[in-house]
Amino acid sequence: MANTNLQLIKYMKETPEVYLESSSAFWTDPHISEYMLKAHLDPDFEGASRKHEFIKQSVHWIAEYCHGGRGKKLLDLGCGPGIYAELLTDLGFCVTGIDFSERSIAYAKQHADSTGREISYYCKNYMELDAFREYDVVILIYCDFGVLSPDIRSALLRKITKALKKDGLLILDGFTRSCLNSFQVKETIQYEASGFWSADPYVVIQRNSLYPETANTLEQYLVLTENDCRCYNLWNQVYTADSLRAELTGAGFQDIHLFDNAAGKPYTGQDTTICAAAINKPAGQDVLS
Repeated sequence: MANTNLQLIKYMKETPEVYLESSSAFWTDPHISEYMLKAHLDPDFEGASRKHEFIKQSVHWIAEYCHGGRGKKLLDLGCGPGIYAELLTDLGFCVTGIDFSERSIAYAKQHADSTGREISYYCKNYMELDAFREYDVVILIYCDFGVLSPDIRSALLRKITKALKKDGLLILDGFTRSCLNSFQVKETIQYEASGFWSADPYVVIQRNSLYPETANTLEQYLVLTENDCRCYNLWNQVYTADSLRAELTGAGFQDIHLFDNAAGKPYTGQDTTICAAAINKPAGQDVLS
């Protein structure tokens, strides 16, 4: 218990550096992943996934933007339990999904098999992506891109440029400054006999912080059980049109078209999200390194 108290004091007295990692795994935690899967599959809940009605609109827009899916290979990064992947398959795409939640991938494989859909699913971190000129389309949706630190985002974009065919399409989205209207800088504390963070009794301290210099938000959760103190740092990047374009062009993408969301809403810059559709224009000779 003394060690737990020391850990809590350490977390509480410090202001985390931008993109400081969590002390424990969030997305792959066996208990948390059970709750996350339920959230993914709830059609009316916007948390782990967007509401399913929006996902349907998004999928149809993606297919329309690609001039149909027939004969096109699509890679869904962070595919979760396969909600996008299945709908895209139904529209003719040959889909591969990558996610590092074992529970989500197991569900996705089982559901694809039971419904007769041919989808390739892999349980791994998409930073392990090692494909070369294989895909016509890569999607990274629900603002997952901004969860990653700048260095990791840059490395991921390099991997995506290699995985995409020349003139292949990347679609990704992020949060904008408008989302800050609903973001509250706060500290709260709550007791639960059992719940999202643990099957055992716990106290969760939530600390929301804003980093205006780097345009980041942090939702920090300090979870105290009888013998443990875990810290989950959930980061996000806030984008402008210029900052998102800069990251994409820096990785070799061109012909960048912006939208208010991943369902193709025309760009106004007033929405809480921003979506980019960008064409892969690799410079120089194709290399495997």
